[in-house]
Amino acid sequence: MARVKGGTVARARRKKVLKEAKGYFGSKHRLYKTAHEQVMHSGQYAFRDRRQNKRNFRKLWITRINAACRENEISYSRFIEGLNKAGIEVNRKMLSEIAICDSKAFADLVKIAKDSLNGKKYEPKKAEVKAPKKEDEKVEVKEKKTTTKTSTTKSTAKKETKKEEK
Repeated sequence: MARVKGGTVARARRKKVLKEAKGYFGSKHRLYKTAHEQVMHSGQYAFRDRRQNKRNFRKLWITRINAACRENEISYSRFIEGLNKAGIEVNRKMLSEIAICDSKAFADLVKIAKDSLNGKKYEPKKAEVKAPKKEDEKVEVKEKKTTTKTSTTKSTAKKETKKEEK
């Protein structure tokens, strides 16, 4: 049986690994064996950390909400309990953004949470939505332009000119 040379395939595989290891320190980006080990570990770390990233962000949001709650003289756990009793469903990320950007709105949420903890029922204000009158509505209707393209190749155009000359 003839010998099978795996030169191109093996080289391609090694090049692929070394390309992935580009930027690593020392021999981890130069030598195939160490580069391969590092690429395998890096893949495992990336997989693990994609999940840890979600946990870390949630922890950060909770810390920010807790700090804003302490400024408004309530603990984080009491605040969340109060919001749940009031029937307000806002995720931690949005609460964190409100705490950072709009302290007045966050103070209103704290007030609602404190009231619901004391037994008051929270009923949101009914927002009035005014529908625009039919006269005021401007409806733009765009007409579609129908253009038909007639394509003539150079050869047919040349033939037509030759026929006209005769």
